[in-house]
Amino acid sequence: MNPRRTWAVFRKEMIHIQRDPLSLILIILLPVMLLILYGYALTFDIRQVSTAVLDQEGSRESREFLKKFAGSRYFSLRYLVFSYDELRGLVDERRIRLGLVLPHDFSRWIKSGETATVQAILDGTDANTAQIILGYVQGVAAAYNQEILVRRLNQKGITEVQVPVAADTRFWFNEDLESRNFIVPGLIVVIMTMVGALLTALTMVREVERGSMESLLATPVSKGDLILGKLGPYFLIGFLDLLLTLGLGQLLFHVPLRGSVLLYIFLSAIFLVVMLGEGMLISILSDNQLQAYQMAMLLTFLPAFLLSGFVFAIPLMPLFLQVASYLVPARYLVTICKGIYLKGVGLEVLWPQGLMLLIFALLFIGLCVRGFRQKIG
Repeated sequence: MNPRRTWAVFRKEMIHIQRDPLSLILIILLPVMLLILYGYALTFDIRQVSTAVLDQEGSRESREFLKKFAGSRYFSLRYLVFSYDELRGLVDERRIRLGLVLPHDFSRWIKSGETATVQAILDGTDANTAQIILGYVQGVAAAYNQEILVRRLNQKGITEVQVPVAADTRFWFNEDLESRNFIVPGLIVVIMTMVGALLTALTMVREVERGSMESLLATPVSKGDLILGKLGPYFLIGFLDLLLTLGLGQLLFHVPLRGSVLLYIFLSAIFLVVMLGEGMLISILSDNQLQAYQMAMLLTFLPAFLLSGFVFAIPLMPLFLQVASYLVPARYLVTICKGIYLKGVGLEVLWPQGLMLLIFALLFIGLCVRGFRQKIG
């Protein structure tokens, strides 16, 4: 390898980029657009659940029970219906996610000290959402039951009741349970995965399609000079995208960044080299630009989205997918992002993930040089 020759390839690639300013603008704006779009659209927080009520009694007790739902930020009592047919129609039209049916003898059961049954009708087409809403309903019912029990004990002259076991629950690292606090850091990883691979996935195969690869090979430029020279400009562009997404994550979504910013940027830069190297390898192995683009999306974006732990917890996956996730570089950066963003940990905890990213970077660069030689040969 010769630094002067590498610099010459670097300048050549920069000239190509400058001659296509529209593509450069799109490459820079794409991460910003994806972060804004997915950052606001992708959320697991469920609030203001549209609810319809079928109160068959209309008593003071039933109204008190419904006030617990009306006073919660998780429910929005939008419809008061008078039959099951109306309730079924609202569910079929997806205008509500929850239907509450209070029986005609609700107050009688409450006054007699027995258990009154309230029916909760949930739209189960989205199973995860239905489970979360069911938990909210059970929480409201538990709070109402506690009030009823305290009222009955007071009527019996018992004013002080000691609970045998009390759970003092605390959530660490994401106290408000805001989904965007773990979605945005993982989303940055997925965006950088896609952008990093797409930046270099078309470089080598484009030279072959244009017929300029033979001219490059006729020069004294070595394989290492050519690969590193082509990676350099796209590393700068990807690094700029990284800084933009990092700044927007703080400015728009106010995600807490408790750890070292410099450590996050350093490890993310290594990850960027990994993805640029993987994209370059895809470009070397592809026969045309369409094939390179399809392979880049299939081998980088989808595994990063599904197997990195960004959306789905890896320990809950089948065993063969858990093993396969170790081959996805995004898995390690997702762990790093969550550790630095939410936990504030440093390199003393995250060094295994950083080491794996470094190994992936060296591996892909080495495979690029070897694969290039084999293909030209």
